[in-house]
Amino acid sequence: MSKHTIVVCDHIHEDGLNILKNTEDVNYVYAADIDKTALLDVIKDADVAITRSSTDVDEKFLNAAVNLKAVVRAGVGYDNVDMEGCSKRGIIAMNVPTANTIAAVELTMAHMLSCMRKFPYAHNQLKQDRIWKREDWYGNELFGKKLGVIGFGNIGHRVALRAKSFEMDVVTYDPYIPSTKATDLGVEYTTNFDDILACDIITIHTPKNSETIDMIGEKEIAKMKDGVILINCARGGLYNEEALVNGLKSGKIAMAGIDVFKKEPATDHPLLDLDNVTVTAHLGANTKESQKKIAVQAAQNAIESARGSSYPNALNLPIDESKIPSFVKPYIELTQKMAFLLAQSDKSAIRSISISAEGKIAEYLESLSTFAAVGALSVSGGEEVNYVNAQFWAEEKGIKFETAELAHNSGYSNKVIIKITTEKGLNTIAGTVFDEDKQRIININNFAFDIEPKGNMILLRNSDVPGVIGEVGKVLGNEGINIADFRLSRGKDAALAVILVDEKIKNNVLEKLVNLEAAISVSYAEI
Repeated sequence: MSKHTIVVCDHIHEDGLNILKNTEDVNYVYAADIDKTALLDVIKDADVAITRSSTDVDEKFLNAAVNLKAVVRAGVGYDNVDMEGCSKRGIIAMNVPTANTIAAVELTMAHMLSCMRKFPYAHNQLKQDRIWKREDWYGNELFGKKLGVIGFGNIGHRVALRAKSFEMDVVTYDPYIPSTKATDLGVEYTTNFDDILACDIITIHTPKNSETIDMIGEKEIAKMKDGVILINCARGGLYNEEALVNGLKSGKIAMAGIDVFKKEPATDHPLLDLDNVTVTAHLGANTKESQKKIAVQAAQNAIESARGSSYPNALNLPIDESKIPSFVKPYIELTQKMAFLLAQSDKSAIRSISISAEGKIAEYLESLSTFAAVGALSVSGGEEVNYVNAQFWAEEKGIKFETAELAHNSGYSNKVIIKITTEKGLNTIAGTVFDEDKQRIININNFAFDIEPKGNMILLRNSDVPGVIGEVGKVLGNEGINIADFRLSRGKDAALAVILVDEKIKNNVLEKLVNLEAAISVSYAEI
Protein backbone atom coordinates (compact mmCIF):
# COMPACT_ATOMS: atom_id res chain seq x y z
CA MET A 1 0.00 0.00 0.00
CA SER A 2 1.42 3.38 -0.98
CA LYS A 3 1.33 5.92 1.80
CA HIS A 4 0.61 9.65 1.73
CA THR A 5 3.04 11.83 3.67
CA ILE A 6 1.36 14.40 5.91
CA VAL A 7 3.65 16.80 7.77
CA VAL A 8 2.36 18.61 10.86
CA CYS A 9 4.30 21.89 10.94
CA ASP A 10 2.78 23.45 14.09
CA HIS A 11 1.37 22.25 17.38
CA ILE A 12 -2.20 20.89 17.25
CA HIS A 13 -4.27 18.91 19.75
CA GLU A 14 -3.19 15.31 20.25
CA ASP A 15 -6.58 13.98 19.12
CA GLY A 16 -5.76 15.22 15.63
CA LEU A 17 -2.29 13.69 15.81
CA ASN A 18 -3.76 10.34 16.88
CA ILE A 19 -6.02 10.27 13.82
CA LEU A 20 -2.98 10.72 11.59
CA LYS A 21 -0.93 8.11 13.51
CA ASN A 22 -3.67 5.52 13.26
CA THR A 23 -4.52 5.92 9.57
CA GLU A 24 -2.92 3.07 7.61
CA ASP A 25 -2.29 4.89 4.36
CA VAL A 26 -0.71 7.94 6.04
CA ASN A 27 2.98 8.47 6.69
CA TYR A 28 2.73 10.92 9.56
CA VAL A 29 5.63 13.32 10.21
CA TYR A 30 5.61 15.54 13.30
CA ALA A 31 7.72 18.64 12.67
CA ALA A 32 6.23 21.18 15.07
CA ASP A 33 9.27 21.27 17.33
CA ILE A 34 11.97 21.84 14.72
CA ASP A 35 13.08 25.29 13.58
CA LYS A 36 11.61 26.68 10.39
CA THR A 37 14.85 26.37 8.44
CA ALA A 38 15.08 22.65 9.19
CA LEU A 39 11.40 22.36 8.29
CA LEU A 40 12.25 23.21 4.68
CA ASP A 41 14.18 19.92 4.40
CA VAL A 42 11.34 17.94 5.94
CA ILE A 43 8.59 19.48 3.86
CA LYS A 44 10.10 18.38 0.53
CA ASP A 45 8.52 14.94 0.91
CA ALA A 46 5.09 16.15 2.03
CA ASP A 47 1.92 15.46 0.09
CA VAL A 48 -0.05 17.60 2.57
CA ALA A 49 1.06 20.06 5.26
CA ILE A 50 -0.90 21.07 8.34
CA THR A 51 -0.02 24.52 9.68
CA ARG A 52 -1.19 27.09 12.15
CA SER A 53 -0.05 30.69 12.47
CA SER A 54 3.56 29.88 13.42
CA THR A 55 4.54 28.63 9.96
CA ASP A 56 4.50 30.96 6.97
CA VAL A 57 3.46 29.16 3.81
CA ASP A 58 5.50 31.59 1.75
CA GLU A 59 7.68 31.36 -1.35
CA LYS A 60 10.53 29.60 0.50
CA PHE A 61 8.13 27.06 1.95
CA LEU A 62 6.40 26.42 -1.37
CA ASN A 63 9.67 26.15 -3.29
CA ALA A 64 10.88 23.53 -0.81
CA ALA A 65 7.61 21.57 -0.82
CA VAL A 66 8.06 20.16 -4.32
CA ASN A 67 5.51 17.34 -3.86
CA LEU A 68 2.88 19.33 -1.99
CA LYS A 69 -0.71 18.80 -3.14
CA ALA A 70 -2.55 20.62 -0.35
CA VAL A 71 -2.04 22.70 2.78
CA VAL A 72 -4.49 22.74 5.68
CA ARG A 73 -4.53 25.87 7.83
CA ALA A 74 -5.77 24.59 11.20
CA GLY A 75 -7.94 27.58 12.04
CA VAL A 76 -10.06 30.29 10.44
CA GLY A 77 -7.58 32.94 9.30
CA TYR A 78 -5.03 32.27 6.58
CA ASP A 79 -3.00 35.48 6.40
CA ASN A 80 0.18 33.40 6.63
CA VAL A 81 -0.66 31.41 3.49
CA ASP A 82 0.49 32.70 0.09
CA MET A 83 -2.77 31.95 -1.69
CA GLU A 84 -1.59 33.13 -5.09
CA GLY A 85 1.59 31.09 -4.77
CA CYS A 86 -0.41 28.00 -3.88
CA SER A 87 -2.76 28.49 -6.82
CA LYS A 88 0.07 28.96 -9.29
CA ARG A 89 1.59 25.67 -8.16
CA GLY A 90 -1.74 23.82 -8.17
CA ILE A 91 -1.70 23.46 -4.38
CA ILE A 92 -5.11 23.48 -2.74
CA ALA A 93 -5.31 25.59 0.41
CA MET A 94 -7.95 24.78 3.03
CA ASN A 95 -8.93 26.12 6.42
CA VAL A 96 -11.12 24.98 9.33
CA PRO A 97 -13.68 27.80 9.59
CA THR A 98 -16.35 26.58 12.01
CA ALA A 99 -14.54 24.62 14.74
CA ASN A 100 -14.08 27.66 16.98
CA THR A 101 -17.63 29.02 16.64
CA ILE A 102 -18.81 28.26 20.17
CA ALA A 103 -15.54 29.47 21.67
CA ALA A 104 -15.89 32.83 19.93
CA VAL A 105 -19.55 33.11 20.93
CA GLU A 106 -18.83 32.45 24.59
CA LEU A 107 -15.86 34.84 24.66
CA THR A 108 -18.18 37.54 23.30
CA MET A 109 -20.58 36.89 26.17
CA ALA A 110 -17.69 36.92 28.65
CA HIS A 111 -16.58 40.35 27.43
CA MET A 112 -20.17 41.58 27.52
CA LEU A 113 -20.65 40.50 31.12
CA SER A 114 -17.21 41.79 32.14
CA CYS A 115 -18.01 45.21 30.70
CA MET A 116 -21.38 45.38 32.40
CA ARG A 117 -20.04 44.36 35.83
CA LYS A 118 -16.46 45.69 35.41
CA PHE A 119 -15.37 42.30 36.59
CA PRO A 120 -11.60 42.46 35.83
CA TYR A 121 -11.18 45.68 37.80
CA ALA A 122 -13.21 44.48 40.76
CA HIS A 123 -11.21 41.26 40.72
CA ASN A 124 -7.87 43.08 40.66
CA GLN A 125 -8.84 45.41 43.53
CA LEU A 126 -9.53 42.47 45.82
CA LYS A 127 -7.04 39.91 44.54
CA GLN A 128 -4.03 42.14 43.90
CA ASP A 129 -4.63 45.25 46.02
CA ARG A 130 -6.43 43.37 48.85
CA ILE A 131 -9.02 46.14 49.11
CA TRP A 132 -12.65 45.34 49.98
CA LYS A 133 -14.75 48.23 48.62
CA ARG A 134 -18.07 46.98 47.31
CA GLU A 135 -19.28 50.53 46.75
CA ASP A 136 -16.74 50.97 43.94
CA TRP A 137 -18.34 48.34 41.77
CA TYR A 138 -21.93 49.11 40.94
CA GLY A 139 -22.41 47.59 37.51
CA ASN A 140 -25.34 47.14 35.18
CA GLU A 141 -27.55 44.20 34.23
CA LEU A 142 -27.98 42.68 30.79
CA PHE A 143 -31.66 42.18 31.56
CA GLY A 144 -33.82 44.59 29.55
CA LYS A 145 -30.90 46.11 27.64
CA LYS A 146 -30.95 46.35 23.85
CA LEU A 147 -28.19 44.51 22.02
CA GLY A 148 -27.24 45.37 18.46
CA VAL A 149 -25.67 42.50 16.54
CA ILE A 150 -23.82 43.45 13.35
CA GLY A 151 -23.57 40.32 11.21
CA PHE A 152 -25.98 37.44 11.79
CA GLY A 153 -23.90 34.53 10.57
CA ASN A 154 -22.54 31.48 12.34
CA ILE A 155 -21.37 33.40 15.41
CA GLY A 156 -23.68 36.43 15.42
CA HIS A 157 -26.92 34.47 15.55
CA ARG A 158 -25.62 32.32 18.43
CA VAL A 159 -24.66 35.44 20.38
CA ALA A 160 -28.19 36.72 19.80
CA LEU A 161 -29.73 33.51 21.14
CA ARG A 162 -27.62 33.65 24.30
CA ALA A 163 -28.47 37.32 24.77
CA LYS A 164 -32.17 36.46 24.58
CA SER A 165 -31.66 33.94 27.38
CA PHE A 166 -30.55 36.93 29.50
CA GLU A 167 -33.90 38.53 28.52
CA MET A 168 -32.26 41.21 26.39
CA ASP A 169 -33.93 42.84 23.41
CA VAL A 170 -31.91 42.01 20.30
CA VAL A 171 -31.78 43.72 16.91
CA THR A 172 -29.54 42.68 14.03
CA TYR A 173 -28.19 44.37 10.94
CA ASP A 174 -27.13 42.06 8.12
CA PRO A 175 -28.22 43.04 4.60
CA TYR A 176 -27.08 39.68 3.24
CA ILE A 177 -29.58 37.44 5.00
CA PRO A 178 -33.34 37.04 4.62
CA SER A 179 -35.07 38.92 7.42
CA THR A 180 -36.84 35.72 8.44
CA LYS A 181 -33.56 34.17 9.58
CA ALA A 182 -33.60 36.70 12.42
CA THR A 183 -37.32 37.11 13.02
CA ASP A 184 -37.86 33.34 13.23
CA LEU A 185 -35.54 33.43 16.27
CA GLY A 186 -37.40 36.31 17.87
CA VAL A 187 -34.73 38.83 16.87
CA GLU A 188 -35.65 42.19 15.36
CA TYR A 189 -34.23 42.69 11.85
CA THR A 190 -33.33 46.14 10.55
CA THR A 191 -32.00 47.59 7.31
CA ASN A 192 -31.35 50.94 9.01
CA PHE A 193 -27.89 50.96 10.56
CA ASP A 194 -28.93 53.80 12.87
CA ASP A 195 -31.13 51.28 14.71
CA ILE A 196 -27.96 49.46 15.72
CA LEU A 197 -26.24 52.67 16.76
CA ALA A 198 -29.15 53.40 19.14
CA CYS A 199 -28.56 50.19 21.15
CA ASP A 200 -27.17 49.93 24.69
CA ILE A 201 -24.57 47.34 23.64
CA ILE A 202 -23.17 46.67 20.16
CA THR A 203 -21.25 43.59 19.07
CA ILE A 204 -19.81 42.97 15.61
CA HIS A 205 -19.47 39.60 13.83
CA THR A 206 -18.69 40.30 10.17
CA PRO A 207 -15.92 39.15 7.86
CA LYS A 208 -13.07 41.59 7.38
CA ASN A 209 -13.24 43.13 3.92
CA SER A 210 -13.27 46.51 2.20
CA GLU A 211 -16.88 47.06 3.24
CA THR A 212 -16.43 46.30 6.95
CA ILE A 213 -13.00 47.78 7.76
CA ASP A 214 -13.59 50.88 9.95
CA MET A 215 -17.30 50.12 9.86
CA ILE A 216 -17.60 51.90 13.20
CA GLY A 217 -15.76 55.24 13.23
CA GLU A 218 -16.09 58.75 14.65
CA LYS A 219 -19.29 59.45 12.69
CA GLU A 220 -21.04 56.28 13.91
CA ILE A 221 -19.86 56.68 17.51
CA ALA A 222 -21.22 60.25 17.57
CA LYS A 223 -24.68 58.85 16.80
CA MET A 224 -24.56 56.31 19.64
CA LYS A 225 -26.20 56.87 22.99
CA ASP A 226 -23.98 58.10 25.82
CA GLY A 227 -22.58 55.20 27.81
CA VAL A 228 -22.75 52.65 25.01
CA ILE A 229 -20.75 49.42 25.34
CA LEU A 230 -18.89 48.03 22.30
CA ILE A 231 -17.66 44.45 21.82
CA ASN A 232 -15.32 43.11 19.13
CA CYS A 233 -14.28 39.45 19.18
CA ALA A 234 -14.34 39.13 15.38
CA ARG A 235 -11.55 40.89 13.45
CA GLY A 236 -9.22 43.75 14.26
CA GLY A 237 -9.97 46.94 12.37
CA LEU A 238 -13.75 46.60 12.13
CA TYR A 239 -13.89 49.38 14.71
CA ASN A 240 -11.64 52.32 13.84
CA GLU A 241 -9.21 52.05 16.73
CA GLU A 242 -8.40 55.77 16.97
CA ALA A 243 -12.10 56.60 17.12
CA LEU A 244 -12.60 53.85 19.71
CA VAL A 245 -9.86 55.26 21.94
CA ASN A 246 -11.27 58.80 21.63
CA GLY A 247 -14.78 57.59 22.48
CA LEU A 248 -13.56 55.71 25.54
CA LYS A 249 -11.52 58.68 26.77
CA SER A 250 -14.46 61.06 26.39
CA GLY A 251 -16.86 58.71 28.15
CA LYS A 252 -19.16 58.50 25.13
CA ILE A 253 -18.31 54.80 25.18
CA ALA A 254 -18.65 53.54 28.74
CA MET A 255 -16.78 50.29 28.22
CA ALA A 256 -15.35 48.20 25.40
CA GLY A 257 -14.55 44.49 25.27
CA ILE A 258 -11.81 43.86 22.72
CA ASP A 259 -10.22 40.54 21.73
CA VAL A 260 -8.75 41.53 18.35
CA PHE A 261 -6.55 44.34 17.14
CA LYS A 262 -5.65 45.79 13.76
CA LYS A 263 -2.00 44.90 14.31
CA GLU A 264 -1.06 41.98 16.54
CA PRO A 265 0.58 41.32 18.92
CA ALA A 266 -0.73 44.56 20.46
CA THR A 267 1.38 44.87 23.60
CA ASP A 268 1.74 48.66 23.53
CA HIS A 269 -1.66 49.63 22.14
CA PRO A 270 -3.27 52.83 23.56
CA LEU A 271 -6.38 50.81 24.49
CA LEU A 272 -4.28 49.06 27.13
CA ASP A 273 -3.77 52.37 28.94
CA LEU A 274 -7.49 52.91 29.54
CA ASP A 275 -9.46 51.83 32.61
CA ASN A 276 -12.72 51.23 30.79
CA VAL A 277 -11.61 48.40 28.52
CA THR A 278 -11.53 44.64 28.94
CA VAL A 279 -8.93 43.09 26.63
CA THR A 280 -7.77 39.63 25.67
CA ALA A 281 -4.99 38.55 23.32
CA HIS A 282 -7.04 37.16 20.40
CA LEU A 283 -8.41 34.26 22.43
CA GLY A 284 -11.52 33.64 20.34
CA ALA A 285 -10.47 30.08 19.49
CA ASN A 286 -8.58 29.36 22.71
CA THR A 287 -10.64 26.73 24.40
CA LYS A 288 -9.59 23.12 24.83
CA GLU A 289 -12.77 22.02 23.08
CA SER A 290 -12.24 24.22 20.04
CA GLN A 291 -8.58 23.26 19.77
CA LYS A 292 -9.62 19.62 19.76
CA LYS A 293 -12.24 20.24 17.06
CA ILE A 294 -9.76 22.23 14.96
CA ALA A 295 -7.13 19.49 15.17
CA VAL A 296 -9.57 16.68 14.38
CA GLN A 297 -11.06 18.52 11.40
CA ALA A 298 -7.62 19.53 10.13
CA ALA A 299 -6.41 15.93 10.30
CA GLN A 300 -9.50 14.62 8.53
CA ASN A 301 -9.23 17.29 5.83
CA ALA A 302 -5.55 16.48 5.32
CA ILE A 303 -6.27 12.78 4.88
CA GLU A 304 -9.12 13.38 2.40
CA SER A 305 -7.05 15.80 0.36
CA ALA A 306 -4.02 13.48 0.38
CA ARG A 307 -6.20 10.75 -1.05
CA GLY A 308 -7.74 13.19 -3.52
CA SER A 309 -11.25 12.22 -2.46
CA SER A 310 -12.34 15.74 -1.47
CA TYR A 311 -11.02 19.11 -0.41
CA PRO A 312 -13.21 20.33 2.48
CA ASN A 313 -13.30 24.13 2.91
CA ALA A 314 -11.00 24.67 -0.06
CA LEU A 315 -10.06 28.32 -0.42
CA ASN A 316 -8.80 27.92 -3.97
CA LEU A 317 -9.02 25.33 -6.70
CA PRO A 318 -6.39 24.74 -9.37
CA ILE A 319 -7.60 24.51 -12.94
CA ASP A 320 -6.68 21.19 -14.51
CA GLU A 321 -5.67 22.43 -17.94
CA SER A 322 -5.30 18.87 -19.16
CA LYS A 323 -9.06 18.43 -18.81
CA ILE A 324 -10.36 21.94 -19.45
CA PRO A 325 -9.66 23.72 -22.75
CA SER A 326 -7.45 26.78 -22.43
CA PHE A 327 -10.19 29.13 -23.65
CA VAL A 328 -12.31 28.29 -20.59
CA LYS A 329 -9.95 29.74 -17.97
CA PRO A 330 -10.45 33.44 -18.80
CA TYR A 331 -14.23 32.88 -18.84
CA ILE A 332 -14.06 31.34 -15.38
CA GLU A 333 -12.13 34.37 -14.12
CA LEU A 334 -14.49 36.76 -15.91
CA THR A 335 -17.56 35.03 -14.46
CA GLN A 336 -16.34 35.37 -10.90
CA LYS A 337 -15.38 39.04 -11.42
CA MET A 338 -18.76 39.91 -12.96
CA ALA A 339 -20.69 38.25 -10.14
CA PHE A 340 -18.47 40.02 -7.60
CA LEU A 341 -19.13 43.38 -9.28
CA LEU A 342 -22.87 42.83 -9.46
CA ALA A 343 -23.09 41.80 -5.80
CA GLN A 344 -21.19 44.93 -4.75
CA SER A 345 -23.52 47.16 -6.75
CA ASP A 346 -26.55 45.99 -4.75
CA LYS A 347 -25.63 44.94 -1.23
CA SER A 348 -29.08 43.73 -0.19
CA ALA A 349 -29.89 40.08 0.51
CA ILE A 350 -29.55 37.83 -2.53
CA ARG A 351 -32.58 35.73 -3.43
CA SER A 352 -31.37 33.95 -6.57
CA ILE A 353 -28.43 33.72 -8.95
CA SER A 354 -28.89 32.75 -12.58
CA ILE A 355 -26.07 32.09 -15.02
CA SER A 356 -26.56 31.43 -18.70
CA ALA A 357 -24.21 31.14 -21.65
CA GLU A 358 -24.08 30.77 -25.40
CA GLY A 359 -21.38 29.26 -27.58
CA LYS A 360 -18.95 26.51 -26.58
CA ILE A 361 -18.54 28.00 -23.13
CA ALA A 362 -22.10 26.85 -22.36
CA GLU A 363 -20.72 23.32 -22.05
CA TYR A 364 -18.96 24.45 -18.86
CA LEU A 365 -21.92 26.06 -17.13
CA GLU A 366 -21.54 23.86 -14.06
CA SER A 367 -17.99 25.09 -13.48
CA LEU A 368 -18.98 28.67 -14.25
CA SER A 369 -21.83 28.54 -11.73
CA THR A 370 -19.42 27.62 -8.92
CA PHE A 371 -17.20 30.59 -9.68
CA ALA A 372 -20.22 32.87 -10.03
CA ALA A 373 -21.39 31.72 -6.61
CA VAL A 374 -18.02 32.47 -5.03
CA GLY A 375 -17.93 35.90 -6.67
CA ALA A 376 -21.44 36.86 -5.63
CA LEU A 377 -21.44 35.41 -2.14
CA SER A 378 -17.95 36.45 -1.05
CA VAL A 379 -19.16 40.06 -0.86
CA SER A 380 -21.28 39.13 2.15
CA GLY A 381 -19.62 35.93 3.27
CA GLY A 382 -15.98 36.98 3.09
CA GLU A 383 -13.61 34.23 4.17
CA GLU A 384 -16.46 31.83 4.87
CA VAL A 385 -17.20 31.31 1.16
CA ASN A 386 -14.97 29.16 -1.03
CA TYR A 387 -15.17 27.05 -4.16
CA VAL A 388 -16.22 23.93 -2.28
CA ASN A 389 -18.85 25.32 0.07
CA ALA A 390 -20.37 28.13 -2.03
CA GLN A 391 -23.37 26.11 -3.18
CA PHE A 392 -24.01 24.79 0.34
CA TRP A 393 -23.55 28.28 1.77
CA ALA A 394 -26.13 29.54 -0.70
CA GLU A 395 -28.59 26.79 0.24
CA GLU A 396 -28.24 27.75 3.91
CA LYS A 397 -29.12 31.33 3.00
CA GLY A 398 -32.09 30.19 0.89
CA ILE A 399 -30.51 31.39 -2.36
CA LYS A 400 -31.66 29.64 -5.53
CA PHE A 401 -29.30 28.77 -8.39
CA GLU A 402 -30.25 28.36 -12.04
CA THR A 403 -28.24 27.66 -15.19
CA ALA A 404 -29.36 27.79 -18.82
CA GLU A 405 -27.78 27.24 -22.22
CA LEU A 406 -28.87 29.91 -24.69
CA ALA A 407 -29.28 29.89 -28.45
CA HIS A 408 -26.14 31.15 -30.15
CA ASN A 409 -27.48 34.31 -31.80
CA SER A 410 -25.83 37.34 -30.17
CA GLY A 411 -22.95 37.66 -32.60
CA TYR A 412 -20.34 36.81 -29.98
CA SER A 413 -18.36 33.56 -30.18
CA ASN A 414 -19.09 33.00 -26.49
CA LYS A 415 -21.09 35.00 -24.00
CA VAL A 416 -21.87 34.65 -20.29
CA ILE A 417 -24.83 36.34 -18.58
CA ILE A 418 -25.35 36.58 -14.83
CA LYS A 419 -28.60 37.66 -13.19
CA ILE A 420 -28.78 38.31 -9.47
CA THR A 421 -32.14 38.91 -7.84
CA THR A 422 -32.02 40.66 -4.47
CA GLU A 423 -34.58 42.11 -2.10
CA LYS A 424 -34.31 45.34 -4.09
CA GLY A 425 -34.73 43.85 -7.56
CA LEU A 426 -32.96 42.28 -10.53
CA ASN A 427 -29.47 43.13 -11.78
CA THR A 428 -27.83 41.67 -14.87
CA ILE A 429 -24.34 41.65 -16.35
CA ALA A 430 -22.85 40.02 -19.43
CA GLY A 431 -19.34 39.46 -20.66
CA THR A 432 -17.15 37.85 -23.26
CA VAL A 433 -13.47 37.27 -24.02
CA PHE A 434 -11.68 38.64 -27.10
CA ASP A 435 -8.39 37.41 -28.57
CA GLU A 436 -8.21 34.43 -26.17
CA ASP A 437 -7.58 36.39 -22.97
CA LYS A 438 -9.05 39.92 -23.13
CA GLN A 439 -11.93 39.84 -20.67
CA ARG A 440 -14.68 42.39 -21.25
CA ILE A 441 -17.98 43.35 -19.65
CA ILE A 442 -20.36 44.06 -22.51
CA ASN A 443 -23.64 44.80 -20.74
CA ILE A 444 -24.82 46.02 -17.33
CA ASN A 445 -28.56 46.16 -16.67
CA ASN A 446 -29.29 46.37 -20.40
CA PHE A 447 -26.78 49.17 -21.00
CA ALA A 448 -24.12 48.27 -23.58
CA PHE A 449 -20.45 48.64 -22.61
CA ASP A 450 -16.92 47.52 -23.42
CA ILE A 451 -15.14 47.51 -20.05
CA GLU A 452 -12.22 45.55 -18.66
CA PRO A 453 -13.32 44.05 -15.30
CA LYS A 454 -10.60 45.69 -13.24
CA GLY A 455 -10.15 48.58 -10.84
CA ASN A 456 -12.28 50.96 -8.75
CA MET A 457 -15.64 51.51 -10.43
CA ILE A 458 -18.41 54.00 -9.73
CA LEU A 459 -21.73 53.02 -11.35
CA LEU A 460 -23.91 56.10 -11.80
CA ARG A 461 -27.40 55.78 -13.27
CA ASN A 462 -28.84 59.16 -14.17
CA SER A 463 -31.47 60.99 -16.14
CA ASP A 464 -30.18 61.58 -19.66
CA VAL A 465 -29.88 65.36 -19.43
CA PRO A 466 -27.07 67.79 -20.29
CA GLY A 467 -24.32 68.61 -17.81
CA VAL A 468 -24.12 65.35 -15.85
CA ILE A 469 -20.56 64.48 -16.87
CA GLY A 470 -19.37 67.94 -15.84
CA GLU A 471 -21.11 67.74 -12.46
CA VAL A 472 -19.62 64.31 -11.76
CA GLY A 473 -16.16 65.54 -12.77
CA LYS A 474 -16.52 68.53 -10.46
CA VAL A 475 -17.48 66.39 -7.45
CA LEU A 476 -14.59 63.99 -7.99
CA GLY A 477 -12.15 66.78 -8.78
CA ASN A 478 -13.03 68.64 -5.59
CA GLU A 479 -12.28 65.44 -3.66
CA GLY A 480 -8.92 65.04 -5.40
CA ILE A 481 -10.02 61.87 -7.19
CA ASN A 482 -8.53 61.24 -10.61
CA ILE A 483 -10.75 59.72 -13.30
CA ALA A 484 -8.94 56.97 -15.20
CA ASP A 485 -11.80 56.23 -17.61
CA PHE A 486 -15.40 57.34 -18.12
CA ARG A 487 -17.73 55.04 -20.05
CA LEU A 488 -21.29 56.18 -20.75
CA SER A 489 -24.15 54.13 -22.16
CA ARG A 490 -27.46 55.75 -23.06
CA GLY A 491 -30.87 54.13 -22.93
CA LYS A 492 -34.35 55.38 -23.78
CA ASP A 493 -34.93 57.50 -20.69
CA ALA A 494 -31.72 57.19 -18.70
CA ALA A 495 -27.99 56.64 -18.94
CA LEU A 496 -25.50 54.54 -17.04
CA ALA A 497 -21.93 55.67 -16.49
CA VAL A 498 -19.12 53.41 -15.36
CA ILE A 499 -16.37 55.64 -13.99
CA LEU A 500 -12.96 54.14 -13.27
CA VAL A 501 -10.98 56.07 -10.67
CA ASP A 502 -7.45 55.80 -9.33
CA GLU A 503 -8.38 55.84 -5.63
CA LYS A 504 -10.79 53.94 -3.44
CA ILE A 505 -14.03 55.85 -2.97
CA LYS A 506 -15.34 56.73 0.48
CA ASN A 507 -19.02 56.86 1.37
CA ASN A 508 -19.09 60.64 1.68
CA VAL A 509 -18.10 60.95 -2.00
CA LEU A 510 -20.88 58.57 -3.03
CA GLU A 511 -23.32 60.63 -0.98
CA LYS A 512 -22.36 63.76 -2.92
CA LEU A 513 -22.92 61.95 -6.22
CA VAL A 514 -26.30 60.64 -5.03
CA ASN A 515 -27.32 64.20 -4.24
CA LEU A 516 -26.78 65.36 -7.83
CA GLU A 517 -30.12 66.38 -9.28
CA ALA A 518 -29.87 64.00 -12.25
CA ALA A 519 -28.67 60.99 -10.22
CA ILE A 520 -31.04 58.03 -9.99
CA SER A 521 -28.71 55.58 -8.24
CA VAL A 522 -25.02 55.34 -7.37
CA SER A 523 -23.00 52.30 -6.37
CA TYR A 524 -19.35 51.40 -6.05
CA ALA A 525 -17.36 48.24 -6.74
CA GLU A 526 -13.75 47.16 -6.52
CA ILE A 527 -12.33 44.35 -8.66
